[in-house]
Amino acid sequence: MSKLSRKLILRIALVVCAVCALSMVANTFLLPDYFLYQKKLKLGELTSQLAVMDYRELVPQIEHLEAEHQVTIVYASLSDTTEGVNSWLKERLNRKGIALSKFWLTEESIAKLREGGRVNKIYNQSKLKSSYLVNFFPVGSNVFAIGESISHSSDTIGIVNRFNAYLWFGALILLILLCAVYAARIVKPLARLNETAEAISNLSFTKADIKTGDEIESLAHSINRMSDKLEDAHRALEVKNANLRTFIADISHELKTPLSLIQVYASGIKDGLDDGTYADVIRKQSEEMAAMIDRLLELSRLQTEPYRYEPIDFRQLLAETLDAYRPAFRQQGLTLEVDDRLQTEAWVWADRRKLETVLHNFMTNAMKYTTGERVGITVEAQADSVSFRIANGADMAEEAGWESVWEPFYVMESSRNKKFSGTGLGLSIARTILQNHQASFGVHVWEGIVEFDFSLPLSRRCGQLAENAAREA
Repeated sequence: MSKLSRKLILRIALVVCAVCALSMVANTFLLPDYFLYQKKLKLGELTSQLAVMDYRELVPQIEHLEAEHQVTIVYASLSDTTEGVNSWLKERLNRKGIALSKFWLTEESIAKLREGGRVNKIYNQSKLKSSYLVNFFPVGSNVFAIGESISHSSDTIGIVNRFNAYLWFGALILLILLCAVYAARIVKPLARLNETAEAISNLSFTKADIKTGDEIESLAHSINRMSDKLEDAHRALEVKNANLRTFIADISHELKTPLSLIQVYASGIKDGLDDGTYADVIRKQSEEMAAMIDRLLELSRLQTEPYRYEPIDFRQLLAETLDAYRPAFRQQGLTLEVDDRLQTEAWVWADRRKLETVLHNFMTNAMKYTTGERVGITVEAQADSVSFRIANGADMAEEAGWESVWEPFYVMESSRNKKFSGTGLGLSIARTILQNHQASFGVHVWEGIVEFDFSLPLSRRCGQLAENAAREA
């Protein structure tokens, strides 16, 4: 038996025992007084009812009243002496089968009755183990006595208590058996939940199949959902850890190469082997390292730096960016084809400087890594967003690995030997910025073409605000 079952059975047994003890105490000490109180209340109500009746009306109804209320009614004349009144009352009680060893009305009581008052008495008949409760009241020149015999309750209560004890003991045994059955139905599912939770704590993301139709089943569903979410989070964390290890390895490789060259050329200068180009090589490698560190700092800063959102006309921002890049494309012998499908202004809520960085990174990436002679850009407004697509030729468009291009330092192998090589940080920076803008983005490859795209939600309110600001200006 489990600890929970033992606790449940023990506590229920203690409750049953406490209720049984309280019942016996109430029966022993409170029940006799309550019983006597009810008898007095009954006789008092009957006395009040009869006291207002006429003597000639009351006497003929005595037998009927005795049968109806289970009492004894006798009467005597108040004009008689004290001894005579008591004798008449005792004699008439004896005739009705009520033999009292102790029964007497004092002169003070008779005097009170003659004045119209009432007298209540209880006579203890110890040998008969009973008491006789009597109410005396005057009717005309006569005194009536309404009495009821009350047996001593100590023996009866003792018998009742013993019977209740047997009854409570049987109920306790039955409750213990029922508790054992129901506790097993409750504890077993909880034990399975405990095993599931223990497995989850050991990174074994199992589930509990519990069908109880109550809160335990609901708890099992919650734990199963938690297991799924923890499993997803664990997988994501493992991916991030793997990416971090790759990131450290890549940055170590990227920094080790220029450092090694700087060391070699510095040693050459020291040994007098400089042909006039060593200092230029050291400067170039230092500049590359500085540029790489700046990009790393920018990537890190984007994780925590606050964004300054404002209404931006995406069409105008794209036009300014294209004007800046057209000379560079011409120098590389590339044709920049722009399909502008925006009919009007396209306002978005964005950080202008960071969104401009995204466009620069996509443009630079396409210019460096295209294998064709043209780069195509398409921009259009959809139902509630504006989308940007840039496509260029790629030698490895049919190969796997494109889903990793957003990771830091990831560069497709065929690109490492190109004339225009990069650090592999540009797309990581673009991804971070787009994620903070709640934008959708992706990469698609087909038939020697690679296309990067993103979409930003349109904000008509932003356009209205800008128009209002222009009018005010």
